[in-house]
Amino acid sequence: MSQQRLVHIVDEVPELEDRAGGPVLVVQLDGFLDAGNAAALAVAHLGDSDPGRVVASFEVDELHDYRARRPPLSFHENRYHSYDAPRLAVRLMTDVRGEAYLLLAGPEPDVRWEAFARAVRDVVDAFGVRLVVSMGSVPMAVPHTRPVQLTNHATAERLLVRENIWSGEIRVPGSAQALLELRLGEWGYDAMGFVAHIPHYLAQFDYPQAAVALLEGVEEVTGLEWDLQPLVAAGEARQVEIATQIAESPEVRDVVAGLEQQYDAFNAGHGSSLLADEQPLPSGDEIGAQFEQFLAGLEHGDDD
Repeated sequence: MSQQRLVHIVDEVPELEDRAGGPVLVVQLDGFLDAGNAAALAVAHLGDSDPGRVVASFEVDELHDYRARRPPLSFHENRYHSYDAPRLAVRLMTDVRGEAYLLLAGPEPDVRWEAFARAVRDVVDAFGVRLVVSMGSVPMAVPHTRPVQLTNHATAERLLVRENIWSGEIRVPGSAQALLELRLGEWGYDAMGFVAHIPHYLAQFDYPQAAVALLEGVEEVTGLEWDLQPLVAAGEARQVEIATQIAESPEVRDVVAGLEQQYDAFNAGHGSSLLADEQPLPSGDEIGAQFEQFLAGLEHGDDD
């Protein structure tokens, strides 16, 4: 398939014409970098307030491994009657002030990452995008009782808005979202992103307060504004649920207290990392055993 056909772009978008500086493109790809479903919750919230309209769509058949991630079909009595096809698209959205921006969301490409990056560059060029901002989240050794921290990253130092909690170099698994930012930087485009730190013992459950932190970060660097109160309320309700479960388990309370001490020591400048040397965390197996009953309680709450 030719590069021109990997993405189909609407030729005319009057809302973006003659726009000073160009619009922002917000990026969130499902499938990786989304502990606590934080970025997915953030995008779902944006869609609730404004479903937007598609201005560019990608040829998912060229990017998706259907056998690895099988889309759901509905079977009714004696026939198949609906199919939830994966869709990777760019939508034209507006914030609470009517400010237009672009949102690229959908499943992370399984293949052809380089071609996908070039196709996104076509979108950036077609709409005169001034800044690409991505959202993601990772599990970390942090307690749920402390504010959500963000790591920010960018193609240029001038785009960074906060200090990260570590320095140096680490090796991480690649993702299409990360490669996109890397390539955009090499091509001379401004791109950056935020990664929220999710308590590792809650990484498999919705964590709305991290979605709030991500969107607040995007607001800070773009000037966009959204009504985040529904997400804030969902986060507060989740905190109450977690506190109720923890109150029933002394073992879990001990682990959380240890995480709080390490978090506070690190942020006070007394620790070299979130895994303080003087107070090592339990092993993964130990934490898993201690949180088994706790997580089961949360899962039961979700079902209810």
